Amino acid sequence: MTHRVIFVCLGDICRSPTAHGIFEEKAREAGLDVHVEGAGTGAWHVGEPPDRRMQAAAKAAGYDLSHLRAQQFEAANFGRFDAIYAMDRQNLADIEALRPAGSTTPVTLFLSHGPSTREEVPDPHFEGGFDAVVDMVAETCDALVAGLKR
Repeated sequence: MTHRVIFVCLGDICRSPTAHGIFEEKAREAGLDVHVEGAGTGAWHVGEPPDRRMQAAAKAAGYDLSHLRAQQFEAANFGRFDAIYAMDRQNLADIEALRPAGSTTPVTLFLSHGPSTREEVPDPHFEGGFDAVVDMVAETCDALVAGLKR
């Protein structure tokens, strides 16, 4: 069975492509059949690669994000994915505002699935801390993969 997941942040150039790239690699290494995407609630960066600083931090940790391109989250994604992971509470609210009537696709805060005591992944585009975000995302991806393997 293919697990279909999407990670969502504001512009799809920092947090969600990091989760996309790391989760996809970890899931495949674990032998899971996955379809993974990332998206932003805004359309500012559609078609662009991840932020160069995020790519550098991910590459230093052993992950290549260069093949990813930003896209905007849309209501149709509720029917295309088994789970939707939001990077922060505002992303979660923006996603829920697009939920079609009758959709039961779960939308949760990404970090709620991992060991972090934080609820939200900080936005390094505005706040810095790219390396810390990579580490935080990798830990949560490990937990998500472990949960899917069970």
